[in-house]
Amino acid sequence: MTRWIEITLRVDGEAAEAAAELLNRYGYQGVAVEHEGIPPDKLDEDQVPPATTLAVRAYLPDDAAAPEAQRQFSEALTYMRMMYPFPEPAFRIVEEADWAEAWKAHYHPIRLGRRILIRPIWVEVETQPDDVVIALDPGMAFGTGTHPTTQLCLEALEDHVKPGIKVFDLGTGSGILAIAAAKLGAHDVLAVDIDSVAVEVGAANVAQNGTAERIVVQQGSLETVLHSPRRFDLLLANILARVIIAMCDQPLGDVLRPGGVGIFSGILVEQAEEVETALRRVGLLPFNRRQQGDWVVIEARRPSE
Repeated sequence: MTRWIEITLRVDGEAAEAAAELLNRYGYQGVAVEHEGIPPDKLDEDQVPPATTLAVRAYLPDDAAAPEAQRQFSEALTYMRMMYPFPEPAFRIVEEADWAEAWKAHYHPIRLGRRILIRPIWVEVETQPDDVVIALDPGMAFGTGTHPTTQLCLEALEDHVKPGIKVFDLGTGSGILAIAAAKLGAHDVLAVDIDSVAVEVGAANVAQNGTAERIVVQQGSLETVLHSPRRFDLLLANILARVIIAMCDQPLGDVLRPGGVGIFSGILVEQAEEVETALRRVGLLPFNRRQQGDWVVIEARRPSE
């Protein structure tokens, strides 16, 4: 059974992106960024209060390479402290078998937007007739609906998903956005992630939610679609701002049909202008921003030809 070393940096919103970029260099499959200090009884309210502290986490396999990875991480953090006062990281060992139990202690049902209800699979909750219910077991993949980046994406999905559309979920993680798109009416969803663990977890969540007929979950990236004739009505990219900008050189806009919409998240307020400039460079025209605390979602459209 695999053991993991969990590394946590607790930072404010200004430092969250830099902390995520640093941890992403060493983490097994990316980073998790979560609210701190919001009581569970506040999570199902219409407006989740903005977090003053964010916990940025990454996981390293506890193997022979771990000491060198931790040394390199500590050295990099020392250099970053010359620019910003990062706190001391917290380290702990996590047994893979205990992962789900750890989530059960901190993961609670949450209502978002007009009718989306996210619940852990181990919690039964009273629902309304028009609720769009997403049941999740995050496992060793990220995407629980508790972070502003995911919440903003889900709210945007409610406005943009129309019956029968085709959706591309780039960096699906737990599959939460793909499942929401399918349950809101999308006919065909392709969900990809570069990490095999995320693909396994995402596929399991898709099956759990009865959406396997409309969602294909596979290991892949932007190139998976760029090298195929497939094009989509809606693109979901809940990833880091720097990754979105880099993808604009591939070019990102080509995966959308004329008139298609992209929903881009994982973006801090101060990064929004740079991301929008990159999107315009590939023919995507930003038309709306949604903001929660320090985080924004940018919506952009490929012009109709």
